[in-house]
Amino acid sequence: MDIKNFFTDIQQKSITLAIESAELHTSGEIRVHLTSKCKEDVMQKSKKVFEKLKMHQTELRNGVLIFLAVEDRKFAILGDKGINNLVPSDFWDNVKELMLTEFKKEEFTVGLCQGIEMIGEKLKENFPYQKDDTNELTNDISFEN
Repeated sequence: MDIKNFFTDIQQKSITLAIESAELHTSGEIRVHLTSKCKEDVMQKSKKVFEKLKMHQTELRNGVLIFLAVEDRKFAILGDKGINNLVPSDFWDNVKELMLTEFKKEEFTVGLCQGIEMIGEKLKENFPYQKDDTNELTNDISFEN
């Protein structure tokens, strides 16, 4: 399976637009990364991808990665220390549960967009947009076969 074809062009655009919309009101950064398989612990793998994508280099350490291993049906949400220090301890689990409800119905785009929106609201609350903010990371989905 070519992981780049997991989402249609329209679905990819919907996810990218959800990220853009969520980031309009915050200095936070959200990325979505897809891989086919994840042979190791999903959190360990997502940490490696987080660093590979240089998400730990945002100025306020407020990047969030949504990592999906589609063939293995695993996913993780990883926030950098800036946002982790400010959200309730169950916040990431709540986002995962929201997304999982849609994923179980094979509605991956819907689940991602809902999760992105929820993350964006929390980023907005803790890291409101400033007039000199720049988009530090691309909003495009990244892929790894």
